[in-house]
Amino acid sequence: MSLASRLSLRLVAAAAVAAAFAVSAYAQQGIPSPAKPPTDLPNPYRLVSGWPTLPKSMVGPHGHKWGEVIRVHVAPDGNIWIFQRCFNDRPAGDATCLNRGQANPPILEFNPAGKLLKSFGQGLFAHPHGFTVDREGNLWASDTNDEESILGAAAKNAGGVLMGQEVIKMSPDGMVLMMLGKEGVTGNGPDTFDRPAGVAVASNGDIFVADGHYPNKLGTGRIVKFSKDGKFIKTWGKVGTDPGDFDEPHDIYIGGSQEHVYVADRRNNRIQVFDQDGNFLAAWPQFGQPSSVYVDKDDNIFVGSTFQDPKAKKGQLRGIVIGSAKDGALKAFIPDPTDLDKMTDTGTSASGIAEDAQGNIFAGDVGANNLRKYVCARKAPCL
Repeated sequence: MSLASRLSLRLVAAAAVAAAFAVSAYAQQGIPSPAKPPTDLPNPYRLVSGWPTLPKSMVGPHGHKWGEVIRVHVAPDGNIWIFQRCFNDRPAGDATCLNRGQANPPILEFNPAGKLLKSFGQGLFAHPHGFTVDREGNLWASDTNDEESILGAAAKNAGGVLMGQEVIKMSPDGMVLMMLGKEGVTGNGPDTFDRPAGVAVASNGDIFVADGHYPNKLGTGRIVKFSKDGKFIKTWGKVGTDPGDFDEPHDIYIGGSQEHVYVADRRNNRIQVFDQDGNFLAAWPQFGQPSSVYVDKDDNIFVGSTFQDPKAKKGQLRGIVIGSAKDGALKAFIPDPTDLDKMTDTGTSASGIAEDAQGNIFAGDVGANNLRKYVCARKAPCL
């Protein structure tokens, strides 16, 4: 056997040991093991290159087009909104918007052709995370920063207020309309957050916040519900592995024909499903370790996930898993095109997913510093 062959076998063996160790570690902690990689599922989508177009003044680090892109959403008018960490990649996986200047806005709006229409949000966020657009076209964005300083710089806005721990509602022109939580204040009461990771808005205007991005200071893992005018209604969940508990609720979405609440319960390796009163309906481990979740009007669920896979580079397979939002049955898998050796954060896949009326899929990447667009690769409907 050649030296190259022996080295190849050693690498495969090492990856298998690493994957087995990872599954064993999950079992020891009482956490459901990640599902098997869905490599037998079809991929009916094709990646579109060069979308969207950015001004020359907006440039990501190290030759990348983007910095860390955390969320993407399609508005009712068909335009695509991006929430990203100000064309930055430091600290890796948690890039900051501090001191990035006017040329590096966190919020951008594009038309379907990929032309930039507007951008804003400079000075509002230290660490962009959760994002959605409601039925009236208003934007909702969260800041998970809970540090006094980042990379030696004070995490304060122009008014001297510590940024983070809030959800901000904005008009499509960037006017701040409402704030949930208390800016710069950590808590887990009815009016404070402990790293709010995701936000979703129901058709009646009720607001749902996934609170407890890992790590957090108070050991929080919950969903907080507010009325459309920002009044606290209820909260459910705590850190744990039981149905209805969470360990890093990383993303949340309300959608499908039944308008259920879907939560990417990341460190528990499952999608959890609830009604809007917080009643537990289902837990789906088959979607892997989820970082994002999106559900369309046809009851298709899209999950950005990571799987332990000894056959894959670094023992990980990343991609978008597509299934039924009614029963969790799997339909398709879009493998991540990124080389893991070039990643800044290999623990996540698509951190934000959206779909437009034509069935095109958009994915925001934190680790790959990228924004992806997919179109159906065949004449028949993809799903």
